[in-house]
Amino acid sequence: MVGSAIYRQLVSKHYSNIITKNLSELDLTRQSDVEEFFQKENPGIVIVAAAKVGGILANDMFRAEFIYENLMIESNIIHSAYKNNVQKLIFLGSSCIYPKLAPQPLKEEYLLSDYLEFTNEPYAIAKIAGIKLCENYYRQYDCNFFSAMPTNLYGFNDNFNLNTSHVLPALIRKFHEAKINFQQDVVVWGTGTPKREFLYVDDLAEAIVFLLEKVNAKDLYQAGITQINIGKGKDLTINELAELISEVTSFKGKIVYDSSKPDGTPRKLMDVTRINNLGWKAKTDLKSGIQKTYQWYLEKFSS
Repeated sequence: MVGSAIYRQLVSKHYSNIITKNLSELDLTRQSDVEEFFQKENPGIVIVAAAKVGGILANDMFRAEFIYENLMIESNIIHSAYKNNVQKLIFLGSSCIYPKLAPQPLKEEYLLSDYLEFTNEPYAIAKIAGIKLCENYYRQYDCNFFSAMPTNLYGFNDNFNLNTSHVLPALIRKFHEAKINFQQDVVVWGTGTPKREFLYVDDLAEAIVFLLEKVNAKDLYQAGITQINIGKGKDLTINELAELISEVTSFKGKIVYDSSKPDGTPRKLMDVTRINNLGWKAKTDLKSGIQKTYQWYLEKFSS
């Protein structure tokens, strides 16, 4: 989802010589393969959008894979970028790097200030390691490597697998299938009270290209931060999200909450003051973004 959105944005901005590889072409967990790729292609700029990702269920079920694969991917790419004199690297993380009970909204300075949320701790630790790799390759070798932390993302090419997806695409699928199967209700995990922020993936792509053109590593590190937040700056409860998706999908039944399932972090609202002050703001409102995503889902998956 993220890589394809960034690719679309680069093309729209008339960038050329864009190098992309999918998993069948390049296994980023294999150090030798990554080193060979960098030596052959010699990229000038690297955007690290590759990662093993998933929702609360996948994070808790596949804890070993989430920490191992993400550590390997980022370590191989960042070290090879250093060895091959990459001019700029942007590493993408996630809002889950911040402590479970950090003050809201989440400022960049809150990194490593308290305990992480247990269900996604392995993924968060891997992403924090990536942030620290970028920071310390800058400090030791003066590499122009830095990190950007998006909030929860959604949009074209999202994952709609109910076992591995994030909450928003999972709810789109649940409500759509409930509608076409004439179900009376949709079951939503948790209590519905946690609050989440969502960013349309094409807005993220605009932000990444903005950072690529306007920001360098020293701008962050000299300001005393190791990563910059990217988000909408607004959140809503899972209950409000479910009601909105119910409306967009035209589901007429009940929404039932299964409080035996985990809620996850109570709230994860990003403080986006820094990137807003630099001149970038998200454009897509949540309802419009969900409508676009649902239409894409219908075209892709609905017979």
